[in-house]
Amino acid sequence: MVNRLLVGAHYGLKDWIIQRATAVIMALYTVIFLVVVGAVGPASFEAWRGVFANGFIKFATFLFFVSVFYHAWIGVRDIWMDYIKPAGLRLAMMILTVAVLVGYTGWAVQILWRM
Repeated sequence: MVNRLLVGAHYGLKDWIIQRATAVIMALYTVIFLVVVGAVGPASFEAWRGVFANGFIKFATFLFFVSVFYHAWIGVRDIWMDYIKPAGLRLAMMILTVAVLVGYTGWAVQILWRM
């Protein structure tokens, strides 16, 4: 019998499904973005700004970034849980990872809504 010390572990189907769902969201956004860029053909800063001025594209881009960051969180968290054995160091790495990803999310919001 294996006796595992579970420190903040969320192994299971829920995280697997969430990571796959975020991958689908990112793939759909990529297709939509390529279609929009192909149709508009932005060649200047003003044209790019016009692409992202559309409320749907702005929301879809934000959803894409949130999906990337959540997808990354699940993957990196699993890496920390699998390979960092001291619980204190693992917790510190998880907190640092969350802080960076939340900061990136805030930065994405700032960039998108500044346009």
